Amino acid sequence: MRDDEAFTRFVMQAYPGLLRRAFLLVGDHGRAEDLVQTSLASAYGRWGRIRQPEAYLRTVMTRHAVRWGARRWNREYPTGNLPERSVGAGTPADVDLSVAVQRALMSLPVEQRAVVVQRYFDGCTEAEIAKALRCSPGTVKSRSSRALAALRASGMLDG
Repeated sequence: MRDDEAFTRFVMQAYPGLLRRAFLLVGDHGRAEDLVQTSLASAYGRWGRIRQPEAYLRTVMTRHAVRWGARRWNREYPTGNLPERSVGAGTPADVDLSVAVQRALMSLPVEQRAVVVQRYFDGCTEAEIAKALRCSPGTVKSRSSRALAALRASGMLDG
């Protein structure tokens, strides 16, 4: 029972941040919620043994997102027509920047996106990212370099 209470407290406190992170990884609110739920379900069975829940979930979410992105049937393609924007979420400039960042991230291959999110949103080291993605630190560096080059080419890193 004590593990259930601790898990519930953790989820209540961490859910908004987990959802933001998931959205950066998958670019869709529905899929982000699915990613968080899948990852939390994975963590629940091991909860009593997890020493660093944030790091554990970061790794699980990244691995699931990369796996989901690799599925050919799961790919979505951007459209030129954006849905209506919600009012009150911030200034129009904030919303425009948010949409631009989302588009730029979604233009990256899922492996590069995972590296960028872990490095610049989560603040992970190259070694931590390599462990989460089960690759070498050199692979993390090359994916990061390619991602930043693509973002520069798109004009996202100007200014």
